[in-house]
Amino acid sequence: MMMTVLLKGLVVWGGILVLAIANGVLREAVLEPAFGRSVALVLSGILLSLLIIGMAYVALPWLNVRHLAGLFGLGAAWLVLTLVFEFSFGLWQGKSWAELLEAYRFRGGNLWPMVLAVTVFAPYLAARLRQLL
Repeated sequence: MMMTVLLKGLVVWGGILVLAIANGVLREAVLEPAFGRSVALVLSGILLSLLIIGMAYVALPWLNVRHLAGLFGLGAAWLVLTLVFEFSFGLWQGKSWAELLEAYRFRGGNLWPMVLAVTVFAPYLAARLRQLL
């Protein structure tokens, strides 16, 4: 049972990753030219947060997690996967630790730390929206 939830959670996180990449493309191709970097970062952060909650909402029946510890465990797993991906990909691109850590500051419209918090709480919020808790 636990392994099934973990594997399903990994699949859902893969979907979140695809949405996050699409969100980044939208931000750079459409939002930044139209609104400037700061506004684009805010809009992109809000949109990605909503997409993550939406993905959790859609996936929750399939994941079949209904207890608080499981919901927060799933959110924490998504957070860890996201951080491992972000740092691994950034290092692979040759970025320095200082450059990577800059994304974790609320500066110039950057909402990435908020997106990470939403990631942890998304399964719980989805369960509340579905009135499962």
